Formats: sequence, structure tokens, C-alpha cells
Amino acid sequence: QVQVVESGGGLVQAGGPLRLSCAASGRILSISFMAWYRQAPGNQRELVAAISSAGRTNYADSVKGRFTISRDAAKNTVFLQMNSLKAEDRAVYYCYSSDYRGNEYWGQGTQVTVSS
Repeated sequence: QVQVVESGGGLVQAGGPLRLSCAASGRILSISFMAWYRQAPGNQRELVAAISSAGRTNYADSVKGRFTISRDAAKNTVFLQMNSLKAEDRAVYYCYSSDYRGNEYWGQGTQVTVSS
């Protein structure tokens, strides 16, 4: 059984920061890839940021320069530091991870709401 649990979502004022955390635990092989996705009402789920086992990162254009993804590989944990939040960042944020066999794991999601 594998569990992926996000935390850190909530309500924040526009321009403020928020930090999301995600931990994968259980019968899990070595994690190769971790990422954050988000889904706003009426929209498809989209990739926000990703980080490989080697530490390479990539970001959606809409969050470049504002969001930073990082990970603690030893603890199968990934973080998303979100700064200068905008109303359009409002969404449910999902943590995603995959292992070297291609197994994929998703968290249940955490709500981020930005007030203007």
C-alpha cells in the first residue's frame, strides 16, 4: 500500500506566499520523479512543476519565477514554495510521484485559494 499525502494548502491573500508539502510512504520503490499538478474548476489538470531524481526541474510558464519545487529524496518528500500568488493560482493541487518501474501515485489534493 502506498500513500501520498499533501499538506499546506489554504487561503492566502494575493501576493502572499504558501508552501505545499507532500510525502510518499508505504511499499514504494525508489522514487524517480515527483511533481505538482493543479486543477481549477472547469479546467483540466495541468503540470505546475516537476523535479527528477537528479534534481532537474521544470515549470509551467505561468509559475516560472514565482514557484520553486524541491525535494528530500531520502524521505520521498517534495515541496512547492509558491510566492506572489495570484487569483488564477486558485486550484486543487495534487502531488504526483512515480518509481523506476513506472508505477504512478497521486495524492488526494489540497485546496489553494487566493483572495484578491
